[in-house]
Amino acid sequence: MRLIASGVTYTYPRGDHQVLAGVDFEIPAGTSAAIIGPSGSGKTTLLSLMGHLLPMQAGSIHALDGEREVSLQEAASWVLQTVSLLPDRTALDNVAVGAFSDGASRPDAVARSRESLASVGLAGREYEPARILSGGEAQRVAIARALASRRPIILADEPTGQLDAKTSATVLEAMIGAHGERTVVIVTHDPEVAERCDVVLELRDGVIHEKAHA
Repeated sequence: MRLIASGVTYTYPRGDHQVLAGVDFEIPAGTSAAIIGPSGSGKTTLLSLMGHLLPMQAGSIHALDGEREVSLQEAASWVLQTVSLLPDRTALDNVAVGAFSDGASRPDAVARSRESLASVGLAGREYEPARILSGGEAQRVAIARALASRRPIILADEPTGQLDAKTSATVLEAMIGAHGERTVVIVTHDPEVAERCDVVLELRDGVIHEKAHA
């Protein structure tokens, strides 16, 4: 799924600070892109506009399957910076939510969930309730939930923020190494995460100042 942004502008409703001032980019289908930049540069705002968590004020962001436009809201799975799990349900049940969102049957959802949990290093933890997991483990469950969905786009906000270097590498391999058929967009402060991505988009002063292949 190809992503194209044109003239994206955004000002916070309660203020006159224009956080995005005409952002343009193109992310090829089936690639991974890192959005980097200093704190407050608009990275999460841009990602939220991509996923329709915020209303577009000016400009446009389109998802294209070939020449056919697809709803980004329906095509994307999210990994939010604030992890939200069902605390009394198992890791498997939480991950299965991603598969059920695609209309998967129960057996298919369970199979996808097991595979996704294994890919982020949580094999054998399927039946533990989410409330007993550490912060990093809960973050990996949230990533596995997005992977269990077969939606063609993953939008991830600091997905490795609570993970050590070894676990981050495992998670990144699951997200961008073995899933090249998907387009993955990652907001990150971690230069090692950016280096693993195919495209790096640097946000500064409200615009993309640098477009580079990692």
